[in-house]
Amino acid sequence: MIGFRHWRQVCLFAIINLLVAGNLSAQEPGETPSVAGLKGVEADALYFDAVKARIKGDNAEAERLLEQVIKIKPDAAGAYYDLARLNLPARPDKAVDNIRRALALEQDNKWYRAQYAEILAFKNEYTQSAEIYDKLAAEEKFNEDYLLKSSLLHQRAGDYKKSLAAIDKLIEKTDRDEEMMMQKYQLYLKMNDVEGAAKVVQELIDMNPSEGKFYSLLADIYDNNKQPEKATEVLKKGEQLFPDDPAVQLGIADHYKKKNDTANYKIYVRKALLNKAFDAETQLVLLVNYMQEIGNDAAQRKEALDIAKHIADNYKDKPEVLGVYGDLLSMNNEREKAQEQYKRSLAIDPSRFPVWRNFLFNYSERKYADSLIVYSEKALKLFPNQAVLHMLNGIGYTNKKDYTKAVTSFNRAADMQPEEDKQQLAEIYMYLGDAYNSARQYSESDSAFETALKLVPENPTVLNNYAYYLSVRGQRLDAAEKMSKKSLELSPEQATFMDTYGWILYKQGKFGPAKEYLQKAIDADPQNADGTLFDHLGDVEFKIGNQEKALDLWKKAKEKGSENEQLNKKIQDRKIYE
Repeated sequence: MIGFRHWRQVCLFAIINLLVAGNLSAQEPGETPSVAGLKGVEADALYFDAVKARIKGDNAEAERLLEQVIKIKPDAAGAYYDLARLNLPARPDKAVDNIRRALALEQDNKWYRAQYAEILAFKNEYTQSAEIYDKLAAEEKFNEDYLLKSSLLHQRAGDYKKSLAAIDKLIEKTDRDEEMMMQKYQLYLKMNDVEGAAKVVQELIDMNPSEGKFYSLLADIYDNNKQPEKATEVLKKGEQLFPDDPAVQLGIADHYKKKNDTANYKIYVRKALLNKAFDAETQLVLLVNYMQEIGNDAAQRKEALDIAKHIADNYKDKPEVLGVYGDLLSMNNEREKAQEQYKRSLAIDPSRFPVWRNFLFNYSERKYADSLIVYSEKALKLFPNQAVLHMLNGIGYTNKKDYTKAVTSFNRAADMQPEEDKQQLAEIYMYLGDAYNSARQYSESDSAFETALKLVPENPTVLNNYAYYLSVRGQRLDAAEKMSKKSLELSPEQATFMDTYGWILYKQGKFGPAKEYLQKAIDADPQNADGTLFDHLGDVEFKIGNQEKALDLWKKAKEKGSENEQLNKKIQDRKIYE
């Protein structure tokens, strides 16, 4: 069987022989075959191979062959065109050079001109690109694609009038669909032409008489441009025509919010969130946004959770709804109720990784160590390659004080965590450093923290933890002080970071400034201040001669649950053990 390459060569020689034979029959005696004809055949064969290479995805070979075509046949416009296409995106300047050569040979070729416009757009030369599409659109009967590209490119160039003109031409040639009209509306807004934008939305209302959402859009235009009376009028009409439309209800809620009418805002938000025209997931997503918006307003959060419970009760068999309800409860620090919803969700569908992740994070406190270990290991059976689950498993073992297993889990997490997510990887190495430190493997701990800081040099928690461990060990106190100070610059209100800085100053013998920072740490949140803060402040008071005050602070530290093994001895003997 003849091979393909050999077959091509046979065909090529046959073509050459035919050309030669033809030339000979037409030649006068003494003439030679046409060299140009032979070169043209060779160039065509190379071009054929270049096309094959490109189809196979071997662009480098295709480019090499096209360069050979041009050497043989410098007027091969198609070869320059194909080279320009291959030059993108790596070498846009060379692409420009090649497409210009193609156009110099065939200036009216629409494909070459369109390719030139595409290259210019890639180089952010939007106006020049748009102008080429404008000319093509003027010359071509079926020019919708050219008009659309022209409009988008003029818009990127900031020439909204020309962009609008192209959209208008496009609308003239096609049916007025919603997408085009919305583009037109956006252009008027960018031109600060309120009436123009309103006119477009009114057209959308006329085009879609059975939809209420455009009434909300029209009202929003007027509200955002200090015309609340017009907005009110539009929304009244919208509510009359579409009393149960959730888009209209959300529009009215937003209108009342802008007017600072809290009572009516709540009424219409509730109507929209409970509107059965929305599916359950949409209702809860809107509710999550609403809760984020209202912040720490206790009364509004309570009302939002009441709505969430109502939705969840209507969809008890939908795991995605129960999972989002759990998220909402978690956002409101109702962790036990959140865990109940997460468990219900996972009982219906255990394959939902985001639910597992959020469920496990709610067990990250020390008192839940056993639960975190058990549930994270269940999750790992389903998702063994998820780095965050290995990290959470490590946190569970750290809280259980099983540092050997914690180190193993954190190392697995580090191995599986994609390197491009430097923040997450740095966090894993920080936890690894914590575990090594607790296991008294100080060299390994320092190495883990150094790795974390190489990944994210300005992570305040990594800086704080590393500095604190060094201070407790009494090592590299100057470096610890610099890291701790940096963490406070990044997060100045963080009480734990104030405590670390105060403790380092104490270790350096700077008792006055140490007392100032430790007291600040306690005053930041006196009710929830950790026992360690009182323990540290007690040590400072002892050092400056206030033994009775130190004793009171140590007792307070014990009440707060400080885990310092020396605390009882300090209280009993009324002295510091260092």
